[in-house]
Amino acid sequence: MKVLRTPDQRFANLLDFPFAPHYREVNDSAGGALRIHYLDEGPAGAAPVLLMHGEPSWCFLYRKVIAGLAAQGHRAVAPDLVGFGRSDKPAERSDYTYERHVRWMSDWLKSLGLGNITLFCQDWGGLIGLRLVAAFPDRFARVVVANTGLPVGVGAPPAFEQWLNFSQTVPELPVGQIVNMGTVHKLSPAEIDAYNAPYPDESYKAGARAFPALVPITPNHASVAENKRAWEVLEKFEKPFLTAFSDSDPVTKGGEIMFQERVPGAKGRRHVTISGAGHFLQEDRPEEVTRVLEEFIRGTL
Repeated sequence: MKVLRTPDQRFANLLDFPFAPHYREVNDSAGGALRIHYLDEGPAGAAPVLLMHGEPSWCFLYRKVIAGLAAQGHRAVAPDLVGFGRSDKPAERSDYTYERHVRWMSDWLKSLGLGNITLFCQDWGGLIGLRLVAAFPDRFARVVVANTGLPVGVGAPPAFEQWLNFSQTVPELPVGQIVNMGTVHKLSPAEIDAYNAPYPDESYKAGARAFPALVPITPNHASVAENKRAWEVLEKFEKPFLTAFSDSDPVTKGGEIMFQERVPGAKGRRHVTISGAGHFLQEDRPEEVTRVLEEFIRGTL
């Protein structure tokens, strides 16, 4: 497996991003190792809040949420998925599979020994993060899902089909502009540059290209069976489970209903709608995301 690593200087002096990088290595399943980057802010002895990003963003997405949580005494842990951010980037699209990502992040989670976790997951952060919950339910104390799902091959909304077609056919994948298009408010040039920072050129974007096509939206997609088994675990998950979808995301609109109806820990809970936010609600309403997490944690201790 050929692996690319974004030069550190690409991440120098990013806007509102004063955080020190941390790294762990996991097996790449081809005889080598992959370096996974993560942020770890706040009191080391506090229970971790695991913040998982999706496609095509990286942990920069959570910068204001991380600062807010740490200021309130929480430990915020935010990894970059393999292929994104400061994590290593396998160079071939064929290197990327759903199951490899679950395995890589499982190994990363176990290497840190995290427990009593509050998970906040969005987009592919949910597709992978919820698989972690299903694999290690005893490690998780509570879950917040936002603009995400755990698909099992039964189709996708037109907005996702449009995104899938765009991502597979556009000559150059404009990562920063994609995040910008997924927000209600417009990003600044510096913010757009930060989302472009992990990718010196198109050769670094194999993961960003591959991810949309890996979402198991048809019965013939890989990982349909694995996701169905994960749902079987979630349907027995009685720990606190909250949905916090935004009001302006055509890709995941209505996706919260399945969680509310099928996860026992979601029953009878006052679920949240984040108003004035698009797909990347962490950019649009970071203070509201932080408040929802803080109140949910405090209210379920």
